[in-house]
Amino acid sequence: MIQSLQWDGLRTLWDNIENRSTPGWDAGQAFEYLVLRAFQLDGAEVKWPYSVELFGEKVEQIDGVVYSSGLSCLVESKDFRDKTNVDIAPIAKLRNQLLRRPAATVGLVFSRTEFTEPARYLSYFSLPQTILLWSGEEIKYALDNETICELLTLKYRVCVEHGLPDYDVRERDIP
Repeated sequence: MIQSLQWDGLRTLWDNIENRSTPGWDAGQAFEYLVLRAFQLDGAEVKWPYSVELFGEKVEQIDGVVYSSGLSCLVESKDFRDKTNVDIAPIAKLRNQLLRRPAATVGLVFSRTEFTEPARYLSYFSLPQTILLWSGEEIKYALDNETICELLTLKYRVCVEHGLPDYDVRERDIP
């Protein structure tokens, strides 16, 4: 279903997610797929959600992987029913997943809402595992401008140059 959507369709889906009206989707799934489809539409290679088994047991549920401009990124998406901000748990989980990946792998945490202060602080101190935070407003901005890969590169560059994993891409200038 998500593969048929273009940018206009993704903006409509975003509005439906914001209004909590996504029939036919499991909780949080529409948001998860919207993020990946935006990257795909913008030219990134995407691996859709999958499970990882180790020694015969399911050990990880990956929300997706994005390959863009030489970056390899594990994706974690959070869309809570209410307007709850994302706490440290998804960041800690992603940090552990990154520990099992090549050092250059980047973590991306997308939230329909915002992040708690402890979550933001943890992202600052998760380095050398790079975890970049994306708020709902940044996702909306990416959809409105029909670009997310360029924004990922900008967010990554700011993190490299200034150590800011929660840089707001809507500013569009490097500090």
